[in-house]
Amino acid sequence: MEHRIGEECGVFAIYDPAGDCARSAYYGLYALQHRGQESCGIAVNNNRDITYHKDMGLVNEVFDNETIESLGGTMAIGHVRYSTTGGSLRANAQPLVLRYIKGNLAIAHNGNLVNKPELEEKLSRNGAIFQTTSDTEMIAYTIARHRLDAGSVERAVEKTIAELSGAFSLVIMSPQKLIACRDPWGFRPLCMGRKGDAIMFASETCALDTLGAEHVRDLKPGEIVIVKNGEISTIDTYVNTKPHKQCIFEYLYFARPDSIIDGQSTNDSRELAGRFLAKDFPADADVVIGVPDSGLCAAMGFAKESGIPYGIGFVKNKYIGRSFIQPTQEMREDAVRIKLNVLKSTVENKRVVMVDDSIVRGTTSKRIVALLRRFGAKEVHVRSSAPPFMYPCFFGTDVPSRDQLIATNRTIDQMCEMIGADSLAFLPVSRLKEIIPDAECGYCDGCFTGNYPVEVPSVE
Repeated sequence: MEHRIGEECGVFAIYDPAGDCARSAYYGLYALQHRGQESCGIAVNNNRDITYHKDMGLVNEVFDNETIESLGGTMAIGHVRYSTTGGSLRANAQPLVLRYIKGNLAIAHNGNLVNKPELEEKLSRNGAIFQTTSDTEMIAYTIARHRLDAGSVERAVEKTIAELSGAFSLVIMSPQKLIACRDPWGFRPLCMGRKGDAIMFASETCALDTLGAEHVRDLKPGEIVIVKNGEISTIDTYVNTKPHKQCIFEYLYFARPDSIIDGQSTNDSRELAGRFLAKDFPADADVVIGVPDSGLCAAMGFAKESGIPYGIGFVKNKYIGRSFIQPTQEMREDAVRIKLNVLKSTVENKRVVMVDDSIVRGTTSKRIVALLRRFGAKEVHVRSSAPPFMYPCFFGTDVPSRDQLIATNRTIDQMCEMIGADSLAFLPVSRLKEIIPDAECGYCDGCFTGNYPVEVPSVE
């Protein structure tokens, strides 16, 4: 749905001496499919030989059983991608695999660098020839360059982090080691799990759950974790060097509701957002409905707090997936027409509160409000469980330019009129800290406030 915000990718990695790691990575990526639907890939290590398979498409489209069996592996890393920097191209599919003087290296990246132009120029002046347009390749080249004089690949990663600014949760595989690291601000999630002798890393705990693994802990911001022959070691050079600023939109929208991010249940965060909306912006209504999928948790919270009955207002075409992750406007608009249908018996002749996870451009909200009225809703009161988007994101979230944001230079009344609702309200920015009471972190709300934890290019 074209009003949605594009997600920033998902990563998975596993060491398992029993082998067949490609299959485990396949299931892990399947659980993370919501984080990116443009391309995916898996790289594996068999007797220090790194091979890979990747392509455009969904996990179950790119991989079949024959491919998985041929990959095998006692180590593997995987990636599902949505393009934030770099285009929607096969060349940008990850993991990236490099062959250089010290051997082979595979890398997968979740996030976005704010100093990509400077890094690209520096590498270009040293003779680098780029095969992709993604910032992940810049990271890989920088690691390879430092590996020439570093004592180990993990020390090369340590030196590389000093040159990076922005969001990066990385999984890296060398012929002997599996490495995971998180940027010093902790913008993007990364967790570690275990199942017997197997050690795993994933963007979300739901991937660990899918494989029956125990969630051991989240990686600390700035931490580098190394796995070699089943032994775990860490490098803490950058831990506690920056304030922890987890992306708040992970809790509002990105992560699956069954995931726990830095100690906080995303389902609980969304329900709290709905409760606060009901407290701050009540509505006289007969039924509360949510826009699938992320709006459902918040709608349930609104209904519980307000006492207004919760109803199923939309029937979703389950085969289309999260169709907003499409690279062109034309494709997104086609997806809008086939994704949702209204359950008439829920809304006909009723005053409806419609809860959505966010309102970005407003065009799809306008279509959905019109659809509800066409199916007989007497009133439509729209509530957004995220504050108004006012600024772009530089850390891997595909927020449109300011001139495309409905909240830019418009009042609430003007926005309400634009989407055709009877009333409109957004979660207040001041409530964000209250929706993550159990989180072991701070948060970044730059897309709502313009206050970024690191220096960024001009928001204009």
